[in-house]
Amino acid sequence: MKNDLKPARLSPGDVLRVGAVGLRARRARVVLSALGIAIGIATMVAVVGLSESSRADLMARLDRLGTNLLTAEAGKDAMGQEIKLPRNAVAMVERIGPVQHATASADIDARIRRSDVVPEERTAGVTAQAVRADLLAALGGQVDKGVWLTPAGERLPTTVLGAVAAQRLGITRTGETIMMNDMRVAVVGILKPLELVPNLDRVAMVGFPAAERYFGFDGHPTTVFERSTDASVVDVRAILARSISPGNESGIKISRPSDALAAKAATDEGLTTLMLGLGAVALLVGGVGVANTMVISVLERRQEIGLRRSLGATRNAIRLQFVTESLLLSALGGATGALLGAAATYGFARAQRWTAVIPPWSLAGGFAATLLIGVVAGLYPAIRASRVHPTVALNST
Repeated sequence: MKNDLKPARLSPGDVLRVGAVGLRARRARVVLSALGIAIGIATMVAVVGLSESSRADLMARLDRLGTNLLTAEAGKDAMGQEIKLPRNAVAMVERIGPVQHATASADIDARIRRSDVVPEERTAGVTAQAVRADLLAALGGQVDKGVWLTPAGERLPTTVLGAVAAQRLGITRTGETIMMNDMRVAVVGILKPLELVPNLDRVAMVGFPAAERYFGFDGHPTTVFERSTDASVVDVRAILARSISPGNESGIKISRPSDALAAKAATDEGLTTLMLGLGAVALLVGGVGVANTMVISVLERRQEIGLRRSLGATRNAIRLQFVTESLLLSALGGATGALLGAAATYGFARAQRWTAVIPPWSLAGGFAATLLIGVVAGLYPAIRASRVHPTVALNST
């Protein structure tokens, strides 16, 4: 009679149960092995999540602040001589069709001190600038305490301090006075930080008329600020220097303050790549730990393997069992790492007052990486287990 007996095949459910048995029997080792995978995945998910959250916050800030602000600063001519912007530079810029708003500031020669008992050379790192009354509106700035320069106040010896300047001078409220050269000047306002023009945070600002009257200001601006429509920023930038100083445009430096924030996003991308590399190294180390665990498991379970082979288990069944164990071990570490990475992203983003952004592809990609690590790490131990001869395995101690 023809022998029709065939090796029994395990169902997927049976394969999972058999694979899980080996993990449940060695829980401490499983936890330690899965921890390496978890650290790698948590690092990668958190790095991607924090990078995306930071970038989303930066883009939101750019949208709020606007990317249509350009600045024109006085530089040097072809002979290396310092040039001056014309007195009517703002009016000339306002003649450019797409320009919506133009204003200016200027450096003035005034030493800033907290009081008259402080030596003149101790300026606390605070400088003085003359500004037009419409500067704050053009920059989208806000007053933290007090008021901005009014049409009357810009003619009087009053000043508005940038956020850093107030901190350095120890000014916490309006109504106090500081010394500008030998003149006592009243502080009428303190600004919130100006993200687009942070150099103004370290400045004590007075109006153009007051600067001309009390500090010898000649009326020539140092920096011109202009806002135009978003669609025309590039075109305005191309003609801005020529409009301010015809024939001497090479000495005018044009910049776009929002580019500095955009450059920060590009810098963050490079750092993210570096941190992802470190996470990949941690994941690789975790994979080596899984492989080591599976090799030890094969050595310790030779009798179990021999018994299964004696009862009819094929080599493929043994290989499948140990690959499944490795997959389950890696999947446990991957799932734990994804949860830890997501929790870390959410917690840090909340502390920074960002909107937490965790791209779904980072979770899916991280989990897929763990499965790949599981297959690779478990393949050699599985092949080694399948080659164990039943008789030799049962006689081993």
